[in-house]
Amino acid sequence: MKRRDVLLAGGAALLASALPASSPAQTPAPSPKKLSILVLGGTRFLGPHFIAAARAGGHTVTIFNRGRTNVGRVKDVEVLSGDRDGKLDALKGGKWDVVLDTSGYVPRHVRLSAELLAANVAHYVFVSTLSVYASFAKSNDETSPVGKLDDETVEKVDGATYGPLKALCERAAEQAMPGRVTILRPGLIVGPEDNTDRFTYWPARAARGGEMLAPNSPADRIQVIDVRDLRDFALRCVENRLLGTYNVVSGRQQYTMGALVDACVAAAGTDAGPTWVPAAFLAEHKVQGWSDMPVWLHAVGDQAGFADHNVERAMKAGLAIRPLATTVRDTLAWHLSRPVEQRNALKAGISADREREVLAAWHASQAK
Repeated sequence: MKRRDVLLAGGAALLASALPASSPAQTPAPSPKKLSILVLGGTRFLGPHFIAAARAGGHTVTIFNRGRTNVGRVKDVEVLSGDRDGKLDALKGGKWDVVLDTSGYVPRHVRLSAELLAANVAHYVFVSTLSVYASFAKSNDETSPVGKLDDETVEKVDGATYGPLKALCERAAEQAMPGRVTILRPGLIVGPEDNTDRFTYWPARAARGGEMLAPNSPADRIQVIDVRDLRDFALRCVENRLLGTYNVVSGRQQYTMGALVDACVAAAGTDAGPTWVPAAFLAEHKVQGWSDMPVWLHAVGDQAGFADHNVERAMKAGLAIRPLATTVRDTLAWHLSRPVEQRNALKAGISADREREVLAAWHASQAK
């Protein structure tokens, strides 16, 4: 399973060894200039987090969307209605200091909005993805080759096209507003209010207690980004007009799967205990990384660099990553506040029945 595939299904430089394993989250200092910010999208996950922080910093926010998702989720902001697919009349004549594009997946849509806004906006911030990279066989930095499509007119977003389409969206924004664009390439975005359950599975599973299946080795590295850390860095880019491209995810050696599981067990306070089962056995029993075992992939072959993205540029620009235990604790608290039907029907992770089957097979193999 390709990493760009599973990023879609959920919805996508080296940290120096001298740095601590985690660093506290930091909210950028308030900008001396109060900005007018247009958010394209804005009602799902990153959008509400960013809008709340921007308004707390004294900025004015306008959102533009179709009004179909989480209507009323964001309050006390100007709302413009329309559609990225050519229905942009509500944006005509408007003037803003900066645009945050959280909803661009098709390059034609990004081109339409960026070209329309180019004369009246100074700065365009596009939320892209690490899935743009052509290969995950080794570490990628912002200069690494991106994926390409044989037919660049394709607009169907699926596992094969998601990353290359995002790369074309980046190009469309830069062509429309050359030298005025910031590209943010986050990895797996996690934390409170992420209802994809890709990360939520782990604290939720620990809360259920008992023997829990864990993938391969506690030493296996992972990379994620708390939505609030992404929010803070996006606002930092907005307030300080930081241009260019940034990989935005935790450091290359900052988090491990063992640290994640331990933090989940500690936060849950249950009798949950991990049984680490080798990747080969998991593959034999059709337990897939990232979907059945969220957050994790076996880092070999074509996926050897999937948790090895270079984030030095963003770190130097002020990206701060909060402790993993904080993200786990807050995600679990949010999860436990959800309606019971949502808590009992996670969208990611191995089912309880399948987990028991695989663990039983593993123990039987060891008994032999």
